Amino acid sequence: MLFKMIRGVLFHQRGKMLLIAFTIALGASLATGMLNVMWDVGDKVNQELKTYGANIIVKPKDSSLLADIYDVGEGEQLSVSYLNEEDLPKLKTIFWAFNIVDFTPFLEADVTLPDGTSARAVGTWFHHHLSLPTGEELDAGVKSMRSWWDLTEGEWLDESAENSESSVMAGVLLAEQEGWKAGDEVVLSGPKAEKTVTICGIFDAGGDEDMQIFAPLDLVQELTGREGKVAQIEVSALTTPDNELAKRAAKNPSALSSRDYETWYCTAYVSAICYQIQEAIPNAAASAVRQVAESEGAILDKTQLLMILITALSLIGAALGISNLVTASVMERAKEIGLLKAIGARDRSITGVILVEILVTALLGGVAGYFMGFGFAQLIGRSVFGSAIEMKVKVIPIVAVLVALVTLAGSLPAIRMVLRLRPAEVLHGGQ
Repeated sequence: MLFKMIRGVLFHQRGKMLLIAFTIALGASLATGMLNVMWDVGDKVNQELKTYGANIIVKPKDSSLLADIYDVGEGEQLSVSYLNEEDLPKLKTIFWAFNIVDFTPFLEADVTLPDGTSARAVGTWFHHHLSLPTGEELDAGVKSMRSWWDLTEGEWLDESAENSESSVMAGVLLAEQEGWKAGDEVVLSGPKAEKTVTICGIFDAGGDEDMQIFAPLDLVQELTGREGKVAQIEVSALTTPDNELAKRAAKNPSALSSRDYETWYCTAYVSAICYQIQEAIPNAAASAVRQVAESEGAILDKTQLLMILITALSLIGAALGISNLVTASVMERAKEIGLLKAIGARDRSITGVILVEILVTALLGGVAGYFMGFGFAQLIGRSVFGSAIEMKVKVIPIVAVLVALVTLAGSLPAIRMVLRLRPAEVLHGGQ
């Protein structure tokens, strides 16, 4: 009997039921899309921000300590010791190795130009290929970590090309000052050696780098007599925004309980990654670039809050739409409901029938809405982040619960109408 009543309503009022299903599908699609994006947006936002530079700086312990004592700025160096270039691949051996997406070493020196003036030469990797002991292949260097640089003339230095060890790139302001162009040969005199180099490209960085020369790391090591040494390493890593635990750990990891320490160490906090880098590389002091790390957390929190608000508003809108449609359906069936009450049907039974009808409709709309929402999430991922959004299994039960709650909330006004309906009034009014 119950099945026949439900089938009859779904058939005779199929227009309204389709509208209810469509309303639920819209709410479910937005909820599905926003929740999938929200739980996948962290890595996407981090990857976008990684194009704007490093968020971790690794220096020798001695230079880091002196910089703290004497309040040396970021552009200055007090290096009394150096890191070994051969230790750099160890960055990819830490617990969070796959979160380290790029890194590059730096070694700076003042060199004398042909006209007797001095300039800062920066030795680094440009697009350096590494074959790691783990079997992983990696291309790291300043080319990807300074993606906003504008090449005004020539081309990027190619480390795999012949004679690349004698090629350099010059900042646009220094090139204008010295009258250099791409292809010019220049003699650079360092503390320990002199080298004739070719300017392969001129770049516009929009900062202090525009008055500097960027050269292969081997070249600056030769000029300074510091073969195999680097002054600092810039690391770009995917991190989790800091919370209270991460802040406590950053001050003193040894003060944590064993449980808190394990949680912190096994979470991609920037402080945990810095700590693991220090464990992997001898004589290293790793610190977060706080402006970048805090910006990542703030942007991520605001993005997720926006997703939650959109989800909440979409569900509220769906509940209001369901309320209007279900109420209209009950009003059309007032005589039928009045007759059922007149022949002895209880309010509980009638309410149950109506709820089952709506929940069946909600199930159909929810399933359709889930797949629509996943497609919506892919559209956002492709258009905003240029990559697909990963399907999160935990979204399915959450959306199912939300659809059920929204459907029940939207049905409450209609249920109240059913409970207040008096058979005598309805049947008498219909005569």
